[in-house]
Amino acid sequence: MSLPRSSPAEQGVDARGIDAFLAALEPLPEVETHSLMVVKNGHVVAERWWRPYGPDRPHLLYSLSKSFTSTALGFAVAEGLVDVDATVLSYFPEWDGLVTDERSRRIRVRDVAAMASGHAGETIDEALAKGDGDMVLGMLLLPPDYEPGSVFAYNQPCTNALSAIIRRVTDGTLTDFLATRLFQPLGIDTYGWWVDRNGRELGYSGLHVTTESIAELGQLYLDQGRDLLPATWVAEATRAHVLTDQGNIDSSQGYGFQFWRSRHGYRGDGAFGQLMIVLPEADAVVALTGQSPDMQAVMDQLWIHLLPALTADDGPAGPWPAEWPELPGPVDAGARRDEWPDLTEPFATPPTATFEHDRASATRRVHTVRITPTELTLDDGRPVVAGWGDTSGPVIPYYAWDGGRIRVDVIFVEGPHRLRLTLDPATNTFAEDWQTEPLGPTPLRYLRMPTTST
Repeated sequence: MSLPRSSPAEQGVDARGIDAFLAALEPLPEVETHSLMVVKNGHVVAERWWRPYGPDRPHLLYSLSKSFTSTALGFAVAEGLVDVDATVLSYFPEWDGLVTDERSRRIRVRDVAAMASGHAGETIDEALAKGDGDMVLGMLLLPPDYEPGSVFAYNQPCTNALSAIIRRVTDGTLTDFLATRLFQPLGIDTYGWWVDRNGRELGYSGLHVTTESIAELGQLYLDQGRDLLPATWVAEATRAHVLTDQGNIDSSQGYGFQFWRSRHGYRGDGAFGQLMIVLPEADAVVALTGQSPDMQAVMDQLWIHLLPALTADDGPAGPWPAEWPELPGPVDAGARRDEWPDLTEPFATPPTATFEHDRASATRRVHTVRITPTELTLDDGRPVVAGWGDTSGPVIPYYAWDGGRIRVDVIFVEGPHRLRLTLDPATNTFAEDWQTEPLGPTPLRYLRMPTTST
């Protein structure tokens, strides 16, 4: 732990507001919190993990990874390696004869950093096809619908272009570039970034870090970059460069360089509730991970309960509970809880049954499930984990018998997903149901941090 600890009262925080925030989240049907860290005046004043999650456990960030990629761009700009006003094409001169559309040729680094390439929407599938697997080339070969820099469209190839530019100018990986400039100076030693089949980080997703590492990045930006990032970069990256209209209030406040503006402050966020909220007005950072598709509901409650507590003149004395609560079963807090009774026992002693079955899911992943007295294995073509009685692994199953069938919740504790299985040994069949299904054709192995990382 590298951030100093303090009580809420010592930092002028009303601890009752923290409790009220958590109480307001608990009954929401599409919100399940895995961790919370609140930082005020540079001190952690509240931290909480819901078992089986914990402080040393990395979590898949999904698109919150984008803010780390933006930070890498900030270092590259500060070191004179990248010019945000240069065109993307200028970093790939070998494509000069291939990219003929004038708008494509005018896309600047700052345009892709602000999700303003000029394309009207998401182009990831088209870009991969057009570029024969190279997303950046494919994006440049797709003529923009509008002048670059003029309109916002959340578009993964934009962030991928930043990652590719950094690799090009450093002749190394995005992870290695950040390791010496960000991770090591901030004391972040648990991290891993999944790569594509060519060994390249996606940039827009795939990073795993701990909750405190999320808070550390937020505090770095709150501190105007300290002695690591120029304050001018922090200001440029976090201001609104383009207007947004995303159907909810906190995603319609404008977009920076891979940061969202919010009603209060700014944030990095990732699918299913991975949040880093920086609140300069309160000198505070809030880091959350979870399995929460309704992130707007989380932010609504944060503004109602937590923000006033962070801006209170005097925080009342009183302890913040140190014990970690159990998740409300391995199920959500909504109506479905009654459908999955008693799924609260970790799978340390597996059921005395043998089950094996293969099936292709709707997303064309093939799952092999084996349950024996000693192991439970999931396989999507490559082994994920064996020996599941060891609950320190990246997957923790909970189970219950139900009328001759076995109901199992498989919790991927290094990410925001849970796979629910109903197994029937008598008929050798099973049904699967993701509580929140992974985005895209994500192999199960991508739901854990790469083991090659430090």
